[in-house]
Amino acid sequence: MRFSGRSGIRLMLVLAAALLLVSSGSALASRQHTDAVSRKPSGRLEAAFAHASREFGVPESVLKSVAYNESRWDEHLGEVNTSGGYGVMNLTDVRTTSQAGNKGTRGPRSGVPSSPGLHTLGTASKLLGVGPGVLKRDPAQNVRGGAALLALYARQTTGHLPKDPAEWYGAVAKYSGSTLAGPAELFANDVYATIRHGASRTNEEGQRVTLRPQEGLQPDRATAKPLGLATPASGPKTDCPAGLDCRFIPAAYKQNSPNDPSDYGNYDLADRERDGLDIRYIVIHDTEETYAKTIQIFRDPMSYVSAHYVLSSRNGQVTEMVRPRNIAWQAGNWDINAHSIGVEHEGFAIDGASWYTEQMYRASARLVRYLAARYNVPLDREHIIGHDNVPGPLPAYVAGMHWDPGPFWDWGHYMQLIGAKAPRKGNSARSAVVVIDPYFATNRQRVKDCGGSGKLLAPQPASFVYLHTAPSNRAPLVSDPALHPNGSPGTRCADDWGDKASWGQVFYRAGNQGDWEAIYYGGRKVWFYNPQDINADPASGTLVTPKAGKHSIPVYGQAYPEGSAYPKSVPKQDIVPLQYRIPSGQVYVADGLVRGQYYYAPTYTRTPATHTLVTGKTAYYEISFNHRVAFVKKSDVQVISHR
Repeated sequence: MRFSGRSGIRLMLVLAAALLLVSSGSALASRQHTDAVSRKPSGRLEAAFAHASREFGVPESVLKSVAYNESRWDEHLGEVNTSGGYGVMNLTDVRTTSQAGNKGTRGPRSGVPSSPGLHTLGTASKLLGVGPGVLKRDPAQNVRGGAALLALYARQTTGHLPKDPAEWYGAVAKYSGSTLAGPAELFANDVYATIRHGASRTNEEGQRVTLRPQEGLQPDRATAKPLGLATPASGPKTDCPAGLDCRFIPAAYKQNSPNDPSDYGNYDLADRERDGLDIRYIVIHDTEETYAKTIQIFRDPMSYVSAHYVLSSRNGQVTEMVRPRNIAWQAGNWDINAHSIGVEHEGFAIDGASWYTEQMYRASARLVRYLAARYNVPLDREHIIGHDNVPGPLPAYVAGMHWDPGPFWDWGHYMQLIGAKAPRKGNSARSAVVVIDPYFATNRQRVKDCGGSGKLLAPQPASFVYLHTAPSNRAPLVSDPALHPNGSPGTRCADDWGDKASWGQVFYRAGNQGDWEAIYYGGRKVWFYNPQDINADPASGTLVTPKAGKHSIPVYGQAYPEGSAYPKSVPKQDIVPLQYRIPSGQVYVADGLVRGQYYYAPTYTRTPATHTLVTGKTAYYEISFNHRVAFVKKSDVQVISHR
């Protein structure tokens, strides 16, 4: 979204288009809190790996690591993901998934080539003499199917079943399903990195699996030569890390009306960061469309929307569409747009568990890690943010801000893949600052699909905790004034972001009562369930509070310069507070100071030199305010601690 002084009609078009996500609907139903559920782990899946390893001659470390990198050992018990895969080994049958989404409810997928790597379920079924339905539903048989395939691939690449895990590199590369060198080798490299470092996880079904590290293990890459992996013909240079399956297809940049240079799509030219406009954030989205359709939309200049990158759910392929130096219209807030890179992930937020595949997580993490290093973006949740963390620019737009990637995006796993520092374990009750840290697999929450079917979904792994007005499950959920202007309680709706705190967000600890923690959130004191610190850990940060003598202070959705900073050629942007205030005595965790900036890009142009960057003297702190970040003026707060 953009605020560039253009006509009201043009502005509303951009606001309405800003990014393929259903807007936050009205609060629909009263809700009952569903707390995290822990299941007692059993050894069923561990035993399945051990038995299949012995039966087929596949090193157990290789078998476990392939499964971890395909599914993170989640069984799914007959449910298909959007890569057409079933079970912990991700045995694929793409011909049965012509409909997208969790249960084929979201419309047709783009065409899929008939590659053998997309039909491994049938091959495994023939190798075992076991029906495909059994392989889909029975985790032990699914593991056997994956082991049989790996054994077949090992014979094809080495001529035998090696005892040394290092000699399985070619078999693992073929298991990736890709015939391209980049994606196949990246998958194999990930598998061997997992073997070296080890892994341990309790999956969504309560099964704990452990892979002990084998430090120093180096794969024999020569075993992949018989595969004849293809190297794609060179195309336009991409802003992607080496080895990632990345291509460049430009989003439209075109004037739509021949007589109106302010009517154009779908992004703005800039020269970040050489022009002084720094990149502070990377915004994680989902598309609410298929991969192919999203690319098509960004190619249409009449859509008035774009993002820098789009990722495929099926195989993690990346399409770069806007160069990072330019400003994509992606976040619904012009100030955030000007300072961010937008990364779109194929999928639907309400069906996130089936769309957010391990291949996509890993490809996205590689991309974001590369971009963060290139632009010095900190690897934390104040800077790697979801679209649902972007603040409304003005009060009128807060209720309509998007909520992707939604409650089922596994932030903990994603940030671990990026290389972010893990939360510090300990007693959160002894810390002034806490970080929200529910364990995704066992944090099974219920939400309602209020923007679609209206149904209350079954409990499933989620990345958030519900927030209550008092330390009790029976207490109402927190009511955000933008979503519930009549003061009604928060709801269980997935798009009701006002009563949810997300993984990685940091808040000042305002109290404790039994199994409940209190935090300052959105200008009030709220409570979340935290027995034995299962949902939060100690953290640190710069603490700010309203200056002495101020009864309350305003909160802003944009960090704009003061009026005197604008040259006569640039319309002054009003600094309008949101509908929230921070009362005296409340404390929030702040990021570093930034000076107010505004990038004036009102018309279509062939060079960014015709645009103007306005930088003021007014300084702002970014704070973790509610589910979204926000800004407060330095002149309104005092720093009380750096913890």
